[in-house]
Amino acid sequence: MEQIRVGVIGLGAIGERLIQGFNANKYTTVQAVVDTDKERASKMAEKLGGINWYNHHMKMLAEEELDLVYVAVPPKYHHAVTMDVIEKGVHVLCEKPLANSVEEAKEMFEKAEQAGIIHAMNFPLNYSSPANTFDQMIKEGYIGQLRKLELSMNFPNWPRLWQQNDWVAGREQGGFVLEVGVHFIQLTQRIFGSITHINSRLELPKDTTKCETGVIASLALANRTPFLINGMSQIAGTERIAYTAYGTEGSLSLIDWGTLKGGKLGEEIHSIENEKEDTSTLIDNLVAAIAGKESHLYTFKDGYEAQIILEKLRDK
Repeated sequence: MEQIRVGVIGLGAIGERLIQGFNANKYTTVQAVVDTDKERASKMAEKLGGINWYNHHMKMLAEEELDLVYVAVPPKYHHAVTMDVIEKGVHVLCEKPLANSVEEAKEMFEKAEQAGIIHAMNFPLNYSSPANTFDQMIKEGYIGQLRKLELSMNFPNWPRLWQQNDWVAGREQGGFVLEVGVHFIQLTQRIFGSITHINSRLELPKDTTKCETGVIASLALANRTPFLINGMSQIAGTERIAYTAYGTEGSLSLIDWGTLKGGKLGEEIHSIENEKEDTSTLIDNLVAAIAGKESHLYTFKDGYEAQIILEKLRDK
């Protein structure tokens, strides 16, 4: 199989993380990078062996022969940049959330489908052994009949100390509901099906440019099972994210992205070993899809469906 030539647009913390994944895969090579910060782009290009770098994505798209483009710019720019990639007929991987509005997400999904390209979202929980074990145990009936879902998010600092930048802190395209909540909205839609938004309330600072500091939301699955979301930032304690399914026979939680805990009725809650050791990564599945082989990708359709709920939570 020939090398898949990858272009990366956006070199923030998340973009750099996936670059490592591309270069660790024997079938993918990062050929060019783009960032509006010229110094950041040139340093990354040098770090990657002196590859080409650009400070505008259109110049890269015009000059490079690419098979796949990874869009890792802030959400406000996902639509414009991704639509340019689609127009070139190049396969595309987009960071979450898909867009900055439902309308943008819908257009991106429809145009990618019409172009006949591979389109995928970076929803890493789908390639996580703990999350997939959670899914498997739910389907095998570990908790019995689902009674309630609950997502709790606590952040002593938002933005998190490793992700300090203006857009993550801003109301327009940042906040923990968008940055973190979207992962669990998509995971819920994957495991339990469609979601309906009932009502939500955001705690917002007086500075109208700053993102939420709290959220309380009531949602429901198609069968009316309640799904509750509760989150706060700028609080005492340590960061904790807990996604819990309560059932007629027990409960099961995915804690802090990678720890499974659960118990049957009458038992103490205890740690659960992963039953499903996944070795397939997002990049492995992109490679398979581009080669025309069986793959498990979460596409712009999944991103669009998550965006619908996300924007209702954010009151947009």
